[in-house]
Amino acid sequence: MRVIVADDAVLFREGMARILTEVGFEVTRQARSGAELVRQVRRDPPDVVITDLRMPPGFADEGIEAAAEIRSFAPDVGLMLLSQYVEVHHALRLMEEFDGAVGYLLKDRVSVLSAFAADVRRVAAGHVVIDQELVSRLISRRRERDPLAELSDRERQVLALMAQGLTNAGLAEELFVSPKTVEGYIRNVFTKLGLHAGEREHRRVLAVLQFLRQQ
Repeated sequence: MRVIVADDAVLFREGMARILTEVGFEVTRQARSGAELVRQVRRDPPDVVITDLRMPPGFADEGIEAAAEIRSFAPDVGLMLLSQYVEVHHALRLMEEFDGAVGYLLKDRVSVLSAFAADVRRVAAGHVVIDQELVSRLISRRRERDPLAELSDRERQVLALMAQGLTNAGLAEELFVSPKTVEGYIRNVFTKLGLHAGEREHRRVLAVLQFLRQQ
């Protein structure tokens, strides 16, 4: 699988390239800014772009802006954005504006090589990957009469895992229950939240995150 890595910090960028190579990816190019990343993708589109969210010149949302431009001319390229901190508003923008094949992870996750490699491959396959810390923060945002309060502990666990992009089979494996039991949990979650489960996993993630943003 071909990958382009973008980060203004040369040590992190080189380390990322080395890590990806070790777990079987081909790092075709490296970029130091969003503009350079866009040029490289235009020249030779990879399977996945892995980019820092904040890059020169403004260190604001250059990574997302570059990702949006890339999606406009190379819709088949997966987009994995990394951040030093949990920034809910940026993550929600990704979930709303990008139709699948996108991920948002904290840089700390990179240290768990097997999990990170699996997440990159999931993004390449068209899924949505959300950092567990972000999911936890979204779910913890509560108001009076919060519909989330109606969920049982297991249903809240299912919701968190769904928001990370797990399939029904993945949920069953994670929770050590049968697929039929998982279907029941999901049905209860969407009923209590007033949402309808879509056929594609990233659509379910979108629905969950859009609902949680209102809490």
